[in-house]
Amino acid sequence: MYFIYILYSEKSDKYYVGHTDDVNQRLLEHNTSERITFTSKHRPWKIMAVYECGAGRGEVLKIERFIKRQKNRKLIEKLITGCKFDGVIDQLVRVPYVRD
Repeated sequence: MYFIYILYSEKSDKYYVGHTDDVNQRLLEHNTSERITFTSKHRPWKIMAVYECGAGRGEVLKIERFIKRQKNRKLIEKLITGCKFDGVIDQLVRVPYVRD
């Protein structure tokens, strides 16, 4: 099962959207990896929202790319609050227990 996740850096006031099949492991990697990446520069990160996307990696990549191409903070904040959408991201199912 793959998930779309949204992270937030309070220090930098930035969001990050990614995908994974293990949200907790991926968050740990974002916060502790030795590699120099976008997320390493804005630590610490916390999970703001997680959406279940299904078993296929191709579909989750399509959704992640769509969200990132929008370059729209308001869209990301609507995803965090759980607003309903049409189109590519209408199929997302919020996983509430991971958020808190």
